[in-house]
Amino acid sequence: MAKENAPQEKKRRWYQNFADAYKITARSYPWIGWVMIGGSIVLIALGILLGFLTNSWFMWILTGVMLALLLCMGLLAALVRRAMYQQIDGTIGSVYAVISQIKRGWIVSEEPVAANRHQDLVWRLVGRPGVVFISEGPSSRVRPMLNQERRNTQRVAQNVPIHLIEVGHGDGQITLGQLDRRIRKLKKTLTREEVPAISQRLTALENKTHQRVPRSIDPMKARPSRRALRGH
Repeated sequence: MAKENAPQEKKRRWYQNFADAYKITARSYPWIGWVMIGGSIVLIALGILLGFLTNSWFMWILTGVMLALLLCMGLLAALVRRAMYQQIDGTIGSVYAVISQIKRGWIVSEEPVAANRHQDLVWRLVGRPGVVFISEGPSSRVRPMLNQERRNTQRVAQNVPIHLIEVGHGDGQITLGQLDRRIRKLKKTLTREEVPAISQRLTALENKTHQRVPRSIDPMKARPSRRALRGH
């Protein structure tokens, strides 16, 4: 009965996603609306002109409208992710917003594997390139945390490549917008079968050593709110 009475989440329509993408993009690029309107007017006007010249009104006007829609969607697709990264840069859990989009071939930790009282976090991915630890916070504070995670991993996966990546704006760090590309450039050395086995070893090690995030850190809050990004 409780399940029957529970409100079901409404499926989002394409135009709702389009509106959300526009809101996010417009916060970082206020000119996007004018470019979309101007480009659409030009394409539709071109369709009308070609319809007049060829006497095929319906086909060319429809083509102009479709091209205008493609232009708008293409602009948003190219800019929305960059705009989102700019807006969440520096917030707690911003790294998770990037790595949570990298699903195929990777096992992504849904919670930070390490944190300190300053709310600096370390996240973990396991994939064919090996084990990747990604930190967010000043280098002076996160480097010892990354080195500790590397030592722990070497205890159960000695021959597995380990990559340490620092996200931030200090020396030797990369920006949030560069993270996705850095991860995808890592050389694949493991087989698909080895990836889940290594992930299970690391999870078992965490359970054995009771390695957990400090109680002052709420793992669920260490993720950017998608509703906040949409402006709700």
